[in-house]
Amino acid sequence: MRELGWREYSYHLLHYFPIMMSEPIRAEFAVFPWRDDRHALAAWRKGKTGFPIVDAAMRELWHTGFMPNRARMIVASFLVKHLLIPWPTGADWFLDTLVDADLANNSASWQWVSGSGTDAAPYFRVLNPVLQGAKFDPDGAYVRRWVAELAALPAPDIHAPWKAPELVLTQAGVTLGRIYPLPIVDHAKARARALAAFAKLRKS
Repeated sequence: MRELGWREYSYHLLHYFPIMMSEPIRAEFAVFPWRDDRHALAAWRKGKTGFPIVDAAMRELWHTGFMPNRARMIVASFLVKHLLIPWPTGADWFLDTLVDADLANNSASWQWVSGSGTDAAPYFRVLNPVLQGAKFDPDGAYVRRWVAELAALPAPDIHAPWKAPELVLTQAGVTLGRIYPLPIVDHAKARARALAAFAKLRKS
């Protein structure tokens, strides 16, 4: 029932704010310092960011046209906050690839994640993909299904393979940077960059 409520609210928003499919509802976000990073965008789309839970979700999307709700939140947060790529870019990709794509729900959800919507997530909420993976995929089954090159890694290491001991990586047949990419951003630095951008926006 709660999800149905959000759906109806999204339709309500689209009716009264038809611009929301491409422009922020909160006007101040029109000057947000988004980045144009085609390399990072391509890595996100292909599921090659170096963050297993993000990559698993994006590969599932490409192969099936679907991904779970939590995964949608994780990958959206990663795009707009870790990479600072404009949310309409992600929204367009979802509309193009999701079999259950809905213009109202999609637009409202991306605006919520980016902080520019009417009932947006707090600007300081930057989901940590490693912690999200460990919490919602504790045994690594989801990652193993969609990121086959990491399938042999044990659960404690599968969500942050760059932290795994060299022996563990060798035994699993994983060579970072060749078999599987290193993270395209450092989480702590990306989070700090996002928070600085949001703080500057709030101050202005």
